[in-house]
Amino acid sequence: MATDLEGNLKQRAKEAIDVHSSDLYDLSKRIWEKPELNFTETYAHEQLTKFMTEHGFRVTPHYTLDTAFRAECGEEGGLTIGLLSEYDALPEVGHACGHNLIAESGVAAALADEAQMASSFPWNGVNTLDAAVMAYTSISALRQQMKPEWRVHLIISEGGVKPNIIPDRAQLQCNIRTMNDNDLEVLKEKVKNCFEAAASATGCKVSMEWRTATRYSHLETNNTLAELYQANAESLGVSFPPEAKFSASTDMGNVSHVVPSIHPMYSIGTTAPNHSHAFTTAAATEEAHKNTLIASKALAMTAIDVLCKQDLMDKVRIDFKQPNNGEN
Repeated sequence: MATDLEGNLKQRAKEAIDVHSSDLYDLSKRIWEKPELNFTETYAHEQLTKFMTEHGFRVTPHYTLDTAFRAECGEEGGLTIGLLSEYDALPEVGHACGHNLIAESGVAAALADEAQMASSFPWNGVNTLDAAVMAYTSISALRQQMKPEWRVHLIISEGGVKPNIIPDRAQLQCNIRTMNDNDLEVLKEKVKNCFEAAASATGCKVSMEWRTATRYSHLETNNTLAELYQANAESLGVSFPPEAKFSASTDMGNVSHVVPSIHPMYSIGTTAPNHSHAFTTAAATEEAHKNTLIASKALAMTAIDVLCKQDLMDKVRIDFKQPNNGEN
């Protein structure tokens, strides 16, 4: 008869494996798709060591053999459990012995036992959710030292699956905004320090992926084009409020660093903020349609001004060569 402790540990082990089911299957398939003969399993070695490292194990690659490795968790001393796997394939027939599955089973069992160590003996474990919460809190405190126009938007997108399983992985998604690229680098470094400090304090490892492909540069408004647009819009009955700065992100900012640009905004007859259900409703109204046509006419008229008057084109080019660093 199993004791309550044994029963609980076994149940948690099964749950821990189920939590990682999808990732384990992907690992097994990657090894299966690239069969390698014995002593040449470089791809499998790379995939397995990467996987174990990402899940908090202390990994020694090329352990004794070039394609062998050792992955450890816990502290030295006391009882040690070893799990052995093989991941080589056969000539011509590939993984006809299912060594990709043997590799998967060893990794899965190690993940389950590592999770049990953390939940049953928390003083030996590492809780990645603690690190995520600490990073979140640190960034919240950072806002006191941020410029008024700086923005940091943050969510914990992954923090565990079940309350009784200490998560070995947590993930946050973070957007940062500033008025110009120089400030962006400063704020990025501050946010990075928050993540690294949280990881260090909790004994976790952190990796950060900065998606530069979706980085939006600040908008360089071309003053000449803006003045022309305003004049044309006013001729169509549009009134402009006193100058005010708006904080928003758009890939039009990237375009404005390549060609002279403006990014006009106009009313559609609602006080509802963008990205709200009320604004969605307003975007289908007759008034929104009417105002859109007026803005379209002002844009077309501005293009005609530049095309027909060389002196205006010259002013546009001069303005473009004198960036305002997002101040306009």
